[in-house]
Amino acid sequence: MATDYEGTYGDPSLSPAQPPSPVEPAYAGTPEPGSGPPGAEPPDSGSARWPRPAKVSFLIAVTALVLGAAGLAVSLYGVATQLLPRHFTAQQQQQITNWEYGKRWRQLTAGQIFPAAAKYAPAAALEDDPTLSTLPARRIGVAKQASCRSATDAAAAAVLHRDGCEDLLRATYTDGTGSYVVTIGVAVLPGVAQADAAVQSLASAADVDGIRPGVRALSFRNTAAGWFTNARRQVSGAISAGTYVVLYTAGYADSRPKQPVAKDSYGDAEMTGAAMGVAKAVRAVLAAPVTPASCPGAAGC
Repeated sequence: MATDYEGTYGDPSLSPAQPPSPVEPAYAGTPEPGSGPPGAEPPDSGSARWPRPAKVSFLIAVTALVLGAAGLAVSLYGVATQLLPRHFTAQQQQQITNWEYGKRWRQLTAGQIFPAAAKYAPAAALEDDPTLSTLPARRIGVAKQASCRSATDAAAAAVLHRDGCEDLLRATYTDGTGSYVVTIGVAVLPGVAQADAAVQSLASAADVDGIRPGVRALSFRNTAAGWFTNARRQVSGAISAGTYVVLYTAGYADSRPKQPVAKDSYGDAEMTGAAMGVAKAVRAVLAAPVTPASCPGAAGC
């Protein structure tokens, strides 16, 4: 096979290159063969020139600048979201409120939950006496923590268990004259909605032996509440207090037989007033307003 490499085998097979004809001058804008990118065909005399290195560098710099600006914007947004206050949804706010209410019965002492004394409004028959604008009720004793099933009537226990109650606290009070005794029960529920639902169900529950199902009587020997038993309860009810249900029941302090309160309007008003007065005092502690949750953006918020 013939070869065109000069000086390898014998005489050269090709004539030496001739200088360009003066009639056909070389164009400055036409690249010489082999000067373009590898594998590319040289452009015709009328095509665009090869991109200049300066233009390519400019495009790279602009791209890097755009990407850098985008990264900076994302970083600034992240910093801003950490520093600005966090906004909670209504559902999140309610969950936080439930947590705040729910931990109080564990953090507060029995004496704080059940104040040593509570005031209540007297019956209408005593309103003419200006010295009796309020009457006192005094705490006799506090019982150990119990289950909702063991410390309430069967019908009330079923309602409270349905709404998630497991624990119940009780204390007994007497009015200022020592004539009436009141047992207060605090049922611990998981949320405000459950507590409200339980109170509504208890309010519509059918009476048993002339009394609405509720908390069981708590007696203490050698006190004004020594005679107070379930059979001597005269009135009963419940109010909601945040994530708690505050139940109350009241009756006579002595061995007086149980009579329908409808036949004794004054006694009914006095016992109900004393019971509600203590129940509201307990509610004021457990359901004190919760500060709306906020997140100032501090570390770990």
